[in-house]
Amino acid sequence: MPAQPDPDAVLMLRVKRGDRAAFAELVDKYKQPVMNFVYRSLRDEIEAEDLAQNVFLQVYKSRNRYKQTARFSTWLFTIARNLCLNELRRRARHPAESIEESHADHETGEPGTQRQYEDKSQLAPPEALLQGELAQKIEEALAELPENQRNAILLCRQEELSYEEIADVLDCSLSATKSLIHRGRETLKEKLKRYLHTGGWSR
Repeated sequence: MPAQPDPDAVLMLRVKRGDRAAFAELVDKYKQPVMNFVYRSLRDEIEAEDLAQNVFLQVYKSRNRYKQTARFSTWLFTIARNLCLNELRRRARHPAESIEESHADHETGEPGTQRQYEDKSQLAPPEALLQGELAQKIEEALAELPENQRNAILLCRQEELSYEEIADVLDCSLSATKSLIHRGRETLKEKLKRYLHTGGWSR
């Protein structure tokens, strides 16, 4: 047990005792980070919304089995990662269904994978255009990374997660986690360097 108790784990222990207000507080704090992580894993906004809801549903269903053996955020993102992996495996088994679902999204006129979930500050029009274009290139580069590298980078963006906790979520060693993050960052830097210097995009 850590010397300084994890406040989110304390909230989860209250959830375990039936405190719904504590659960609402956790959802409010983590819904955006979970949505960002799930969306970048699935690249489909409708499925991301559904699966993010399922993450918190799974958290609530598992409340009676919860034990404070790690930080709450580690446990939460482990659930999110596992649900994403299950969905990606389902897509691999039934690729035709995934194609039909994507086609249906386009027919509705929804913006599809262009949607971003981060809150954006108000920028002057030229800056907003550059910011949006660069953000899109980053998203494209992230999508092209191998799954483990992408997940490691995304989890690294969650400021509360240490390398050790990311390793727990990914179920790999600390050295392997650091290697995944390093390789992913180097690939992103290389792609973005060429884009920023030339306006082109390497494949």
